[in-house]
Amino acid sequence: MMLKRTLGVVLAAWCAVGFGVPVAAEPRPAYDGGRPALSFDATLQRHVILRPRPAALDQARPWMAPDVALAWNLGYRGQTATITVIDDFAGDTMLWGNLTGVRQVRSHGEWTAQMAGMLAPGAQVMAQEFTDHGMPMTVTNRFDVVNLSYGIYARRGAPRPRWGRLETSILNAARNGTAVVVKAAGNDASAVSGTTWDGQIDYLNADLVGRPSAVFVGALAYDGTLADPAPLAAYSNFAGSNRTVQAQFLVVGVDSDITGLSGTSFAAPTVAGYAAILSSKFRNATPNQLAQQLLSTARQDTIDGYDVRVHGQGEASLTRALAPRAIR
Repeated sequence: MMLKRTLGVVLAAWCAVGFGVPVAAEPRPAYDGGRPALSFDATLQRHVILRPRPAALDQARPWMAPDVALAWNLGYRGQTATITVIDDFAGDTMLWGNLTGVRQVRSHGEWTAQMAGMLAPGAQVMAQEFTDHGMPMTVTNRFDVVNLSYGIYARRGAPRPRWGRLETSILNAARNGTAVVVKAAGNDASAVSGTTWDGQIDYLNADLVGRPSAVFVGALAYDGTLADPAPLAAYSNFAGSNRTVQAQFLVVGVDSDITGLSGTSFAAPTVAGYAAILSSKFRNATPNQLAQQLLSTARQDTIDGYDVRVHGQGEASLTRALAPRAIR
């Protein structure tokens, strides 16, 4: 399922690049442990900090790669980072999923924010509604990571988008290296900077190409291992022939059999969580350096039929990224 909003001539649609089993006209459930998922003002569209998660959530889950728990045991839990999740929190579309062993229904943004927060339980997680184009992203005095699990689409040949304050702030952060900007690659089984089956381009993808702290993330069918290399998920966008994109592209497993959630929307928060975890070890590193650390330490031997034109730099490896004493 793709969530789309028609916005006239210039921008054809805002599209959340993840899908699951949708549910309509159901109240939002209480968060795990009886706490609300977030305190979000859908009228004012303000940045909000997600409320503290119950301690019971801070444990390894089957959908996480095994090296996440190893990083936590070493004390790297993202405690120096803020992850800003820009997504659909206020819309009416709800999805069924399961990140905690309990099947629940949430908005797209609540799922991506919960995933990032569970991977980096020490991080501060902030939410911003992706349709509020007049409100720029806030850069904090902590290590900033931004998760973008959506695309901004228009038909090829249409006038280029006139970016609002939100999109301009995202693009500036990726250009100036003030945040690691993690972008879901998309679910059209096409090249990141190419044309979709229906003749559209994700202009947010296109304008992040070449920005030094931006990372595109595609989806493998599951976490790959040496014994069982993982194929690219059939829906996932791929790196393509653009060498700049190849240098910015990673893949991670999205096992919908476990979570009930599919799409590169749920690949991106994994990498956002990894970036937050890295920042708690490499405390003097810049967003540019940590983005490059994730890319340069990716694995190719856990991927079925690795090809740089498909998988970019390979499958993100938290263990390899954390291995050095310091990075330059």
